[in-house]
Amino acid sequence: MTDFRERAVALDVADPLALWRHQFVIEPDVVAYLDGNSLGRLPLRTRERLTAFIRDEWGGRLIRGWSQGWADLPTQVGDEFGELVGAAPGQGVVGDSTTICIAKALHAAADLRPGRDELVVSADDFPTDRYIAEAVAREKSLTVRHVETTVDGTLDLEAVLGERTAVVLLSHVDYRTGTLQDLTAVTRQVHDAGAVMVWDLCHSLGVVPMDLDAAGVDLAVGCTYKYLNAGPGAPAYLYAAARHLPDLRQPLPGWWSASDLFAMADEYEPANDARRLLSGTPNVAGLLAVREGVAIAAEAGIEAARAKSTQLTSYCIDALDELVADGASLELVTPRDAARRGSQVTVRVPDARGVTADLIDGGVVPDFREPDLLRLGLAPLTTSFAELHEGLVVLQQVLRR
Repeated sequence: MTDFRERAVALDVADPLALWRHQFVIEPDVVAYLDGNSLGRLPLRTRERLTAFIRDEWGGRLIRGWSQGWADLPTQVGDEFGELVGAAPGQGVVGDSTTICIAKALHAAADLRPGRDELVVSADDFPTDRYIAEAVAREKSLTVRHVETTVDGTLDLEAVLGERTAVVLLSHVDYRTGTLQDLTAVTRQVHDAGAVMVWDLCHSLGVVPMDLDAAGVDLAVGCTYKYLNAGPGAPAYLYAAARHLPDLRQPLPGWWSASDLFAMADEYEPANDARRLLSGTPNVAGLLAVREGVAIAAEAGIEAARAKSTQLTSYCIDALDELVADGASLELVTPRDAARRGSQVTVRVPDARGVTADLIDGGVVPDFREPDLLRLGLAPLTTSFAELHEGLVVLQQVLRR
């Protein structure tokens, strides 16, 4: 791996995003943190912002904080997402968990297609997506159709789309393999079938450029604690195209989604904009952390993040090929074509759980998916090429043992 060490040094020297790494907490006892696709590192400015919020706003302003800015945070931060996802103002909010947002999106989407009775979801998608799809289908008297993944990682939508299809829920990036779907082309295909398209952006938000408005996406959900570094359990982003908002009904119409928040009216009247997607009192600390994460991603530039992500994953794949040539028992699962992958590299290894435990003992933090998938999540703003190299050296040692 000597040549790869030299290559890593050269790539770090030439990296236009290298200085961003110093604006995050870097753990002194970690050789390589390769799990940014599960939980991003803590930005220094977020730590400072939350400290100030606790001391000066919660501690100093108390209930007055709601009338001095807190109440507007869900829609303000939702609009700030626009630069990252290509969404005009008034179409996004931040306020609930990813799971709740997906449930809201599916309920609302199903109501947009009365008379259709099928909901499509990937057979291999993240458990939340599949569980929520099944639950919504039961409540809406829909039939769940599972789309299968072909050998090359594409989705066989032709086999499941039809005149009965009401809603399609898919992940932009496959959480297991890192395969990136063509958001625009798939959305068009779903619309051609007369269905509503709901995207899960959890593994692409912050590292893959997208334009939800231009692509004609109907609804989308994305978590903020991965590549946006908003912290564990931070609230998710929920997008609904402006053309749908007047007719959009969500299943949890709490007071925060009412047209007049403090009227306490006897009859529920939803807000006209994306605020109708909210439910209860938002998590202010979580929203402030999301705001910082979104601002960082926007300042660094989503195109620049994508460029470095491609370099990181390409370097990683080349190094893994070297390990295989050296006798390591690895099989690449992520597409070799950079245009078809997100910001992670997944390999198949015997006993992925045990390999992961050994890596953690060696100071390297990846993660795994049963039964045999080892995932290496590479965050463009915080993962250096030297760090990745050191992690791969430890992986080589573990596999030799």
